[in-house]
Amino acid sequence: MRIDLHCHSTASDGTDTPAELVRNAAAAGLDVVALTDHDTTRGYAEAIAALPAGLTLVTGAELSCRLDGVSMHMLAYLFDPEEPALLSERELVRDDRVPRARAMVVKLQELGVPITWEQVARIAGDGSVGRPHVATALVELGVVPTVNDAFTGDWLADGARAYVPKHETDPFEALRLIKGAGGVAVFAHPAASKRGLTVPESAIAELAAAGLDGMEIDHMDHEPATRVRLRGLAAELGLLGTGSSDYHGSRKTCVLGEYTTDPEVYGEITRRATGAFPVPGTGGA
Repeated sequence: MRIDLHCHSTASDGTDTPAELVRNAAAAGLDVVALTDHDTTRGYAEAIAALPAGLTLVTGAELSCRLDGVSMHMLAYLFDPEEPALLSERELVRDDRVPRARAMVVKLQELGVPITWEQVARIAGDGSVGRPHVATALVELGVVPTVNDAFTGDWLADGARAYVPKHETDPFEALRLIKGAGGVAVFAHPAASKRGLTVPESAIAELAAAGLDGMEIDHMDHEPATRVRLRGLAAELGLLGTGSSDYHGSRKTCVLGEYTTDPEVYGEITRRATGAFPVPGTGGA
């Protein structure tokens, strides 16, 4: 059983539509795929309508959080998407994305980059605009060779020259909201130091005590030694350990099913969730 619990679509910053994502997941030999767009559930209906037979969809979202000045992401699985408190917080984060992206465009222009808001808006399309769309514009302009190369101190990394902060949820509040909506919370790529500062292990222990269910261990941004360390930490703290591709379509180099989650861990996630259930495919559109 092959399970990938972290994937993005055009509802946020992926390049596959939700329908394309589930079809590509089935073609890649996955049995379970999670749709975890940034701070939005807008892709659910399209993904469910297109879900191929033999593939199960886990609905979720990747929530933007910040702890003591450090940006972090919380994967929320199988929550009630209409629960008012969590919905309100997602809308706060989502609504801050456009002015933030516009401000990054202005900073880049001041640095001499011939980027325009119209270019970024075109790249984002109907998706929830974010740094990856600005990074893609930099690739189009030949400023950097790849999207990943835009996330450096020169350009868009946290604290970089063109970085602009956005509204981000306190992770302890995010845990409360996720649990209140019947969901399961997993700390996404907790040791992805290539992306910038990471929270200390002491903070992960505090999050575990506050109800964190698990953390993403097998991920492209974690070196083998890091995965070993995180596996030991998860065992010590009683956390579930997941594995995921963090697939973004052609925007990143990761591929569907590059890293996967153990079926027993997946089973425990589904047992803990009360806000929603995995959706089995019946043939799709």
